[in-house]
Amino acid sequence: MRSSNPVFSRRGFSRDNGYAGFNAAPQAGAPAAGANPYAQGTAPNPYATNPYAPADGVPQAPARAGAMTIDDVVTRTAMTLGTVVLGAALAWALLPVDEANLNKSYGIAIGAALIAFVLSLVQSFKRKPVPALILAYAAFEGVFLGVISSAVSTYIGPGVVMQAVMGTMCVFAGVLLAYKMRWIRVTRRFYGFVMAAAMGFLLLMVVNLLFAAFGGGDGLGFRSGGLGILFGVIGIVLGACFLALDFKQVEDGIAYGAPREESWLAAFGLTMTLVWIYLEMLRLLSILSGDD
Repeated sequence: MRSSNPVFSRRGFSRDNGYAGFNAAPQAGAPAAGANPYAQGTAPNPYATNPYAPADGVPQAPARAGAMTIDDVVTRTAMTLGTVVLGAALAWALLPVDEANLNKSYGIAIGAALIAFVLSLVQSFKRKPVPALILAYAAFEGVFLGVISSAVSTYIGPGVVMQAVMGTMCVFAGVLLAYKMRWIRVTRRFYGFVMAAAMGFLLLMVVNLLFAAFGGGDGLGFRSGGLGILFGVIGIVLGACFLALDFKQVEDGIAYGAPREESWLAAFGLTMTLVWIYLEMLRLLSILSGDD
């Protein structure tokens, strides 16, 4: 299992590393037994014919000692998100965004974001999760979010941050409910569409940033006005789609007896996706508040 997030490639569970999932291609005539090195006995592979078939009512790998459980994922995700919140709270309290300290606070926030990006890159290319790296990423990401949230609260409105937090929670709960009810089905086509849309979205954001850096203003206008609102909504929808991919990876990991340490990667992916949704929600609400 690899990190799932809107920036890096989502390599997920695949037969070459012992799991079933997004990269798993059916092997014609291959026996199901032995496809999963973490399964014991001869339990058939429910995805041998269709790697994206629903998991309800299908055989799963027998439980084994040290296998990942949903409790492991919840616990690690709570730890990672708790670190983000703690970092954000400290940054909000210790890095004021008034006129006297604005440049300093923004400089620290940008530095923290760059460090978090590097740490996430390092973890994404590692074959195994490193909890210290993941928690360090969460801490620096929290510092960045704390300064940005404080600035929005100061210059846009004190209620925007709480609205963004509530909006992020609602998106998470809505996608989880839709996924559990099978209203969202993660198929290979769904995965390909989401990845293509995310790459296009990120490319447009980079182009907009370059135009803004060299031409001034808001570049191509993707960060303000009606176009900014449209792209904010698209960003949130993409984040919701990535949540569905995250849930699929967690479901596959549990079904196929992934090692307990893989729950750190699940927490890492969920945290990055929630940060993405929160930032897009914060930007969208800021634009809407500014238009009032």
